[in-house]
Amino acid sequence: MAAFPFRVAATDGAARTGVLATPRGEIRTPAFMPVGTAGTVKALSVDQVAAAGADILLGNTYHLMLRPTAERVARLGGLHRFMRWEKPILTDSGGFQVMSLAKISEVTDDGVTFQSHLDGSRHALSPERSIEIQADLLGADLVMQLDELVGLPAPAERVAEAMRRSAQWAARCKAVFGARERQALFGIQQGGISEALRRESAERLLEIGFDGYAIGGLAVGEGHAAMVDVLDFAPAMLPPDRPRYLMGVGKPVDIIEAVARGVDMFDCVLPTRSGRHGQAWTASGPINLKNARFAEDESPLDESIPVPASRDYSKAYLHHLVRSDEILGQVLLSWHNLAFFEALMVDLRAAIAEARLSAFRQAFARRAAAASDSEA
Repeated sequence: MAAFPFRVAATDGAARTGVLATPRGEIRTPAFMPVGTAGTVKALSVDQVAAAGADILLGNTYHLMLRPTAERVARLGGLHRFMRWEKPILTDSGGFQVMSLAKISEVTDDGVTFQSHLDGSRHALSPERSIEIQADLLGADLVMQLDELVGLPAPAERVAEAMRRSAQWAARCKAVFGARERQALFGIQQGGISEALRRESAERLLEIGFDGYAIGGLAVGEGHAAMVDVLDFAPAMLPPDRPRYLMGVGKPVDIIEAVARGVDMFDCVLPTRSGRHGQAWTASGPINLKNARFAEDESPLDESIPVPASRDYSKAYLHHLVRSDEILGQVLLSWHNLAFFEALMVDLRAAIAEARLSAFRQAFARRAAAASDSEA
């Protein structure tokens, strides 16, 4: 019996739309989770994040354990109270950041020891410590197992080793997490681009049993085509009655293709990272507001998106803010981009419910191709 009920309301091919019900609110799927790495979605208030349409956001174990420390967050009432966000929070385990940011001292079956990228201090992250931080100190609603991530391409033996170590860590995470009514634990499928390793990983996770299942180890160098090839088989290896979460994947075309293959949840820093660099996402792809062609463009970014950043400011004004390096430009573009991604999820949910996802995918691809041709 899973901690949180997950109801699939409609399907269209492999795609599905539904609701994951948590004590802090419902998560409509397919869902996009804004990334609030260090207790904030960069450049935005939690009110702006909620206004953009987000049902859930993501926090990060690695960053919060280093600063301000998970113990301090716990003393201050947990992550929800600390950052004033009352909806659900998913925390990632810290494994990705340990592998990508920290100076790793050692990875063993026990866990990872590393030096902080902030001050060089030494830390250890084990499956047990990761669960303690996420579930007990930060108080996340959705908790991820600690896994070992391998960048691609990589030797098959190295990918297999990391997958099996991740499976061992998954069992330890489940043992210390136990059974909880107000928190859920997700296992993470690994295995690179190998169908055999992905199947072995899924079988190991199913034997342990989790409230939800993530597809990890993608968007780490394999490229879009290889990722889509993996998604042709990986989601179907996971239980149909539990949510499936594709970790760290966030370009609109990637989201659409993953949804079509049965994925329910996504996260990515792309909306806010793009916004901080003068880029706005639109139905025809990203545009660069630094470009001179927007200097006297009085049209808004998207009148159909119900947030001020999308609807009420001209591209000319946004161009001025970006070219002047004004902070407000970063705020407004980040807000618009997040609202655009959340609107995309609304459109995907409707397309699935109305059995027209194939037409939606084709129309999206045509618009993107036309925009690319016009920019050429």
